[in-house]
Amino acid sequence: MNQEKHKKILLINGVNLNLLGMREPEIYGSATLEMLESHLVKCGKACKIDLITMQSNREYEIVETIHAAKQNNIEGIIINPGAFTHTSIAIRDAFLGVEIPFVEIHISNVFRRESFRHTSYLSDIASGVIVGCGLYGYELALLNITNIISNK
Repeated sequence: MNQEKHKKILLINGVNLNLLGMREPEIYGSATLEMLESHLVKCGKACKIDLITMQSNREYEIVETIHAAKQNNIEGIIINPGAFTHTSIAIRDAFLGVEIPFVEIHISNVFRRESFRHTSYLSDIASGVIVGCGLYGYELALLNITNIISNK
């Protein structure tokens, strides 16, 4: 019997996303990170995707996770870098180094917020960018990265 191989996708949530459900619920909603990750893992299984999740407030941990993705046979990455979006050349360089397609996601519409949030060090090298769709944006990102890696 020929079983289709599951695709391995990594979900990285960056700085302050551990506070989902508590921090500014009027912007980010009331669901916790654990609830979001659990939902996305179920969505992934339904689509033959093994979704590996991680969250860190430490830039170097995110960089090391991206570096390790190649050895761990990760085919695509979804990242919400949080505030690292606007500051991290290190995360940008990590993505350039591993050459794994990735989708950048932001829960809120960063372009309707403070001007410093309008700059991303990742958007121009991302395979896709999803902004302002709330937590549903993660499902869109999962569909998008799956489509990207299926068409490689």
